[in-house]
Amino acid sequence: MRKHNNNHHLALLLFPIILFLQPASAIDFVFNGFNSSSVSLYGSAVFESRILTLTNQTTFKIGRALYPTKIRTKAPNSSLVYPFSTSFIFAMAPYKNVLPGHGLVFLFVPFTGIEGASAAQHLGFLNLTNDRSPDNHMFGIEFDVFSNQEFKDINANHVGLDVYSLTSTAAADAGYWLENSRSSSSNGNSSDDDKKYFKEQKLNNGENYQVWIDYADSLINVTMAPAGMKRPSRPLLNVSLNLSEVFEDEMYVGFTASTGQLVQSHKILAWSFSNSNFSLSERLVTTGLPSFVIPKDPFFRSKGFISGVTVGGVLLVVSAATIFWFLIKRRQRKARERAEMEDWEQEYWPHRITCQEIEAATKGFSEENVIGIGGNGKVYKGVLPGGTEIAVKRISHENDGMREFLAEISSLGRLKHRSLVGLRGWCKKERGVFMLIYDYMENGSLDKRVFDCDQSKMLSCEERIRILKDVASALMYLHEGWESKVLHRDIKASNVLLDKDMNGRLGDFGLARVHGHGQVPSTTRVVGTIGYMAPEIVRSGRASAQTDMFGFGVLILEVMCGRRPIEEGQPPLVEWVWRLMIEGKLLHALDERLKARGDEFEEEEVERILHLGLLCAYPDPKVRPTMRQAVKVLEGRNEANDIEIEDMDTYLLKQMESKDLWTNYSQSSTSGSHPTFDEIRRYQSSSVSLSWTNTTMEGR
Repeated sequence: MRKHNNNHHLALLLFPIILFLQPASAIDFVFNGFNSSSVSLYGSAVFESRILTLTNQTTFKIGRALYPTKIRTKAPNSSLVYPFSTSFIFAMAPYKNVLPGHGLVFLFVPFTGIEGASAAQHLGFLNLTNDRSPDNHMFGIEFDVFSNQEFKDINANHVGLDVYSLTSTAAADAGYWLENSRSSSSNGNSSDDDKKYFKEQKLNNGENYQVWIDYADSLINVTMAPAGMKRPSRPLLNVSLNLSEVFEDEMYVGFTASTGQLVQSHKILAWSFSNSNFSLSERLVTTGLPSFVIPKDPFFRSKGFISGVTVGGVLLVVSAATIFWFLIKRRQRKARERAEMEDWEQEYWPHRITCQEIEAATKGFSEENVIGIGGNGKVYKGVLPGGTEIAVKRISHENDGMREFLAEISSLGRLKHRSLVGLRGWCKKERGVFMLIYDYMENGSLDKRVFDCDQSKMLSCEERIRILKDVASALMYLHEGWESKVLHRDIKASNVLLDKDMNGRLGDFGLARVHGHGQVPSTTRVVGTIGYMAPEIVRSGRASAQTDMFGFGVLILEVMCGRRPIEEGQPPLVEWVWRLMIEGKLLHALDERLKARGDEFEEEEVERILHLGLLCAYPDPKVRPTMRQAVKVLEGRNEANDIEIEDMDTYLLKQMESKDLWTNYSQSSTSGSHPTFDEIRRYQSSSVSLSWTNTTMEGR
């Protein structure tokens, strides 16, 4: 439902009366074109022929532009928020043959720069950790072209009010009300019959749109229309909104936008702002502006069409009849194909890609295109028309291939996060052969860049920590940031891939399971990779967020120490790091090759990361932190189960002393001391009658 209230007319009428509320230093400006004196630029933002361009075709970038000085938004020593009025003209310019995204935000922010912001679905506005936090003092009006379930977006073309969060307090379809629309009822809702007077506008079609935003007396109005059109009398959003707890006394005002895997250019062509004059927007130039609409291919350049006109109407009728017959036959063929599909194929039909396209992209699945071998088949590199590189994973019906295939398309296919490997689609061939099509990751797997490369290509300590942060961000999204909880169940270095910018992307969801928040998973099938599985999963077979945390803890130690969890002739990795910590030699666990190469690193940060790895890989699941707490520790914030980072050594040792953590394994111990991890592993293998599943995909 769209909200509308005639109170906004009253607010405009009363505006002259409340002018005494204006700040002592009023701010009024009109920019019909931009330069370095107009706004300050951050991230990817640039000036192009006096047009403010926030983003370009580069993926996962943030562009932000702010008025150079702060404006006073509240009365001194008071909760009173000053009224303001702003108008701007924007365009979201798509690129030819490229999927467009994401959106832009008009924002108030207490600081300059792009600190605390992420790209893609976060629109360069907030990030995963500060979203929904009142401490961020962020307010924005989003123009979003992607439907993100994690933010409860109403659709993929909307305008929303964002207070502290990208989960909008109010939102509406992008568009405007025609002048002959009736006034809505007193409760602010519109009838279904009234909606016929609403004209929807597609935000990212390259058209220029003008936006008007007015705030006075705790009431905000947002209106939009095509540039050059008279301002509609009925606003798109008309909402009571008290910004006194949001705004600081002074704020920066401006725009922010971002790209993800989807890209488009976000442009601001003109902007006015005032806290003393609600009619200043009339001075914006709205005509003669450049167009960013992609031209359509002329229909009449077809030689067949010209020949048909030349020959005459008879041949035209014959041609039309032939085309009509062809379309009917093709529709019938597709209908038969859908009718023959299995139930699961019907559910995921929109993501299907033809096998002919995939065979052409991989040169007929030639051996020279093989980039890895997974547990159920080979992985090929391919190139789609237009130059887009992909990775194609072939899965056979044997060895639980069907189970892995369905797990991937039912979980990863619906997830959207910059630190997850993007699943583009799937394909089914005859005789039970399935294919999954991913974004190509240019730098292979994390496993190879830690273990199987020379020193010149080996990741530095700083790069390893940054990639671990990427993985933590992805896991936090899986556990908490989506409509359902997703358990990955196979976290390890070979399942973390690196894109062209060396960003970490978590992939291989062949063992993933999706269930509702608060719901206990029902499966009791033991799956995973030996060395990464939590002790309790072997006893019960039941995965949980805590078992994922255990795998993440082992990943931390594996990456930082440059040692695999289990190596022949060596003590198990987790036990080895535990004993070094007890002896006060925790830094000795850091990869010796980094020290030999002379890499510089911060000792306190390395110790913090290793402590976190041990805490996540703790035998008792109740002691392990949540992924949100782990993210805070990785970012250097002194929180993990309310533990001060500098006291984590003491905390871990007290946990060992306060309880017998090894009770479940007592029968495997050959002496009175704690059993080794090798003994635990032998006990698990001999005592559990369920089969292990080791799914390793070395590359894509």
